[in-house]
Amino acid sequence: MGSGHQHDQAPAASRAFGWAIALNTSFVAVEAGFGFAAGSLGLLADAAHNLTDVAGLLIAWGAVRLTRRRPTARHTYGLGRTTILAALANAIAILAGVGAIVWEASQRFAEPTPVSAGLVLWVALAGIAVNAGTALLFLKDRHNDLNARGAFLHMAADAAVSGGVVISALVILATGWLIVDPITAIAVSLVVAWSTFGLLKSGVHLSLDGVPMGISLADVERWLRALPGVTDVHDLHIWSLSTTSVAMTVHLVMPDGSPGNGFLDRIMEGLEHEFHIEHSTIQIESRDDPACRLAPTEVP
Repeated sequence: MGSGHQHDQAPAASRAFGWAIALNTSFVAVEAGFGFAAGSLGLLADAAHNLTDVAGLLIAWGAVRLTRRRPTARHTYGLGRTTILAALANAIAILAGVGAIVWEASQRFAEPTPVSAGLVLWVALAGIAVNAGTALLFLKDRHNDLNARGAFLHMAADAAVSGGVVISALVILATGWLIVDPITAIAVSLVVAWSTFGLLKSGVHLSLDGVPMGISLADVERWLRALPGVTDVHDLHIWSLSTTSVAMTVHLVMPDGSPGNGFLDRIMEGLEHEFHIEHSTIQIESRDDPACRLAPTEVP
């Protein structure tokens, strides 16, 4: 058997989350105050969404820190999977915030409320700067870390909401149509909900031990079958230990027996290089072994 080792990316990720939380907490307080003063649902909706972001970022930050804890007798892989749960919680939080915004906006259609459009415009512009700047903190890692992707989408969604508020404020200044405020809030919320669906789907997939996106089970199996001395491959499983670490177990049939630890090390290095599988466990079976009770494994 053999096992690879994951790279520790937690310190850099932790710093990004720390900065994001500080920036957004400060802006929520400012934006909510101006929202009440201006009487703008769009601005208050943006502040409320930012508040859910702060909660989501805190959860994600806590998960990143938990990944640094060593495995224990009760959690033999460590606590890396908390990053998957955090990403899933982020998606649920965004959708819950969208629902609240749409509900509040629908109430404004019957009774449009006067809005201080000029004040709303400047605060929303500041919101775009803060949210877009925070999103940039997670730009680099959003493709290979679901937790960072959740944070990026949260921040990008807030920038979009702020952009919608800017548009509605400009329209109100030009026309005086107060109904534009709730219409914009609903329109932007629906766009945010659509963009969040992919994050929710990925979070559920990984939490159910699905093969991580970007890795083909068939490609890994072909690579293993091409190894010298291997005549069969079965009981192949690939899943995520965290949003940045992938694990694999497999049985390799080698009639001449295992070539030794050096062979296993080369396999693990190859799996990490070719497929970014950092933690692999390999069982070698020889021709003289009785038939493995786990073979063959049928994968739909």
